Amino acid sequence: MAVEPIRFEVTKLNCGGCAGRAQKALSGVPGVEEASVNLANRMATVEGSAGVQALREALSSAGYPARETQVKLAIEGMSCASCVNRVEAALREVPGVLSASVNLASETADVTLLAGSADSADLARVVSEAGYAARPAGDDSAAHEARKAAEHRALKRDLIVAAALTLPVFVIEMGGHLIPGFHALVMNSIGMQASWLLQFVLITAVLAVPGRRFYRVGLPLLAKGAPDMNSLVALGTLAAWGYSTVALFLPGLLPEASRAVYFEAAGVIVTLILLGRFLEARAKGRTGAAIKRLVGLRPATARVEREGRITEIAIDEVQLGDEVHVRPGERIAVDGTLITGSSYIDESMITGEPVPVGKGPGDTVVGGTVNGASALSFKATAVGRDTMLARIIAMVEDAQGAKLPIQALADKVVIWFVPAVIAAAALTFLAWMLFGPSPALTYALVAGVSVLIIACPCAMGLATPTSIMVGTGRAAELGVLFRKGDALQTVEGSRVVAFDKTGTLTEGKPALVRSEAAPGVAPAEVLRLAASAEQGSEHPIARALETAAQGALSQPEDSEAIAGHGLSATVEGRALLVGAKRLMTREGIALGPLEATHDDIAAAGQTPVLVAVDGAIAGVFAVADRVKPGARAAVEALHAQGIKVAMITGDTRATAQAIAGELGIDHVEAEVLPEGKLAAVKALRERFGPVAFVGDGINDAPALAEAEVGIAIGTGTDVAIESADIVLVSGELAGVVEAFHVSGAVLRNIRQNLFWAFGYNVALIPVVAGVLYPAFGLLLSPMLAAGAMALSSVFVLSNALRLRRLAPVMSPARERTQTKPMTLEAAE
Repeated sequence: MAVEPIRFEVTKLNCGGCAGRAQKALSGVPGVEEASVNLANRMATVEGSAGVQALREALSSAGYPARETQVKLAIEGMSCASCVNRVEAALREVPGVLSASVNLASETADVTLLAGSADSADLARVVSEAGYAARPAGDDSAAHEARKAAEHRALKRDLIVAAALTLPVFVIEMGGHLIPGFHALVMNSIGMQASWLLQFVLITAVLAVPGRRFYRVGLPLLAKGAPDMNSLVALGTLAAWGYSTVALFLPGLLPEASRAVYFEAAGVIVTLILLGRFLEARAKGRTGAAIKRLVGLRPATARVEREGRITEIAIDEVQLGDEVHVRPGERIAVDGTLITGSSYIDESMITGEPVPVGKGPGDTVVGGTVNGASALSFKATAVGRDTMLARIIAMVEDAQGAKLPIQALADKVVIWFVPAVIAAAALTFLAWMLFGPSPALTYALVAGVSVLIIACPCAMGLATPTSIMVGTGRAAELGVLFRKGDALQTVEGSRVVAFDKTGTLTEGKPALVRSEAAPGVAPAEVLRLAASAEQGSEHPIARALETAAQGALSQPEDSEAIAGHGLSATVEGRALLVGAKRLMTREGIALGPLEATHDDIAAAGQTPVLVAVDGAIAGVFAVADRVKPGARAAVEALHAQGIKVAMITGDTRATAQAIAGELGIDHVEAEVLPEGKLAAVKALRERFGPVAFVGDGINDAPALAEAEVGIAIGTGTDVAIESADIVLVSGELAGVVEAFHVSGAVLRNIRQNLFWAFGYNVALIPVVAGVLYPAFGLLLSPMLAAGAMALSSVFVLSNALRLRRLAPVMSPARERTQTKPMTLEAAE
């Protein structure tokens, strides 16, 4: 069979020589019969049996990487893990596909392929040919919800019809076992033959109408040699119905002792499995509740000022630079910068923080948050997919579609599970025929059908993705975004959390933390004069003094910066010197009683700022980068979980040790150059084990990428966020604790689900096959097997949904405080 050629796009082709080298690289791959690269359209065409991964690696090594693209498909009709495995296998067979991952819980497939080799329609067609309706997944969530609602209504209708038709049959057959004299009443009124004929009519209708969904999918897959869960149900119910039909219409073909009907078993099996799928569909709908709530935060319209008029337009029509107006109590439409008005904004659904945040002109606002009691106007700085809300939704969706390493075992089992169950059912039937008591055929049928029905790959397929969907959604509500789904598992294994200092553990800007004046001098006056002198300086310390000063400042005269020392200025006719100790030493000014205070400030890792007025020492101030509120509580919470805490900083060792002592940090890496943070992460790994690194700046990106888990502060730079596995939207360090908390809860939930899914099958398949019959006379009926099978999937989903109620470890209301600028009184 000829292999179709693969066509795909190649990047970084600038000339004919580039095309030639790329073509040579492809031709050198084993299995390539012919390769050509067209510079004009930048497309490569390859014939032969070479794998797509080998082609990609060859081009990448040559410096002309193939362009890759991603496609998301919405898939209908998947019912179990076998379906997932089959769809993934079909997609991976498509030339050009690099990877395919199918999520049973969200009913989607994420495919990575070489750009140009296939499109979404090609991939959807392949999946449809494999037996599952597929289409490219679009952004029309309303249409998607409408389709799901229609499927849910159809399932509910089929369940009601199946239950209504099966109930009379169940009463006729089982009533005799429960109600004395009931069986005799049926026999004396309509007779056995009429009773069986009535059961045949009703149950045939059950299988033909509500039960046809199992046969429409399961039988074609069985014919292709690729059976799934639907195939097991189809085989089991058809076996019970067929045996009963023969007993009714052709009784001579069966031994007299084996002439019995099991119509009620076929009907009850269909009804119970439909009930299980109905409950499963309802539970699945709730697994994506967090995404729906996030999508619901996006208002449909915005009030935009254009050409001097304020008009209400659709949210999709808002453009960058538009001036958007917001009434009190309204949701903010898109991200922007405030122009007019001041208000408190409720950002709880974005950041997880319950306390409204004060905003004024120049501050940023986030689309989806709720305005307080004042009217605002702002300039739109991000719209559409670029808004924070859209990015959060995209991150959560990506994480929910991930496959964790823990799922690998389930995937391996699923590959052979359904064929193994069919083989086990056949073996069970044969064993009962050869060794079972009389009537052997009846016992063999009951046991074989029960094995087919009770096996449940559905629970295996749902065990991991449902927990991931619910867990990542709940994490987003707590202000923790898992950008990469596998971080859910790797964060749990981290043994040390390493924090960057500036902007992560601390607020990232100097502030006045302590002050002392010389005897007979008013501290507030010294600060006012020093802040006035510093007005012309761009130094961060100058801003700290200005922020802390109370009262009106005076304009300085003759201000002069003294490099490495400080500055001199004249304020209100008084000569001021503001700076380091070496400035006072140079000018011959003794510190006197402030000497000890200066040394204490320096020893604490803070920056001492000395002030002299008219040639005499007047005061000393301590300026430091303050620790973030809740930082100590976060460190203590990590310690309580048995996790070591380290700090990596380029600051001096004295400053670092002072911060570490204040927070209770175990290990300090100080005076580290930006490029040295990566080496520091490696050193921590060698000493403690897997590392989670928390940072916010551009210089943290290499360390975030090197660590087993990179956690970026959401208020930091885009570079840091893009390098991270987890993003803390609010910037609060409590989010680090919540990330570990959510990870542990999700992993425990997944292990519980997998234990149930595997344990259920391992324990009950032998039971229904009859291993307990010789010793205890116990043999489960197919009806009980169907009920147990339906229950298993519902159990797994219900267990995953418990994560929706996962409570935060640290109360945001308790840990978060409104940080205000430090005044002189507060410093004292």
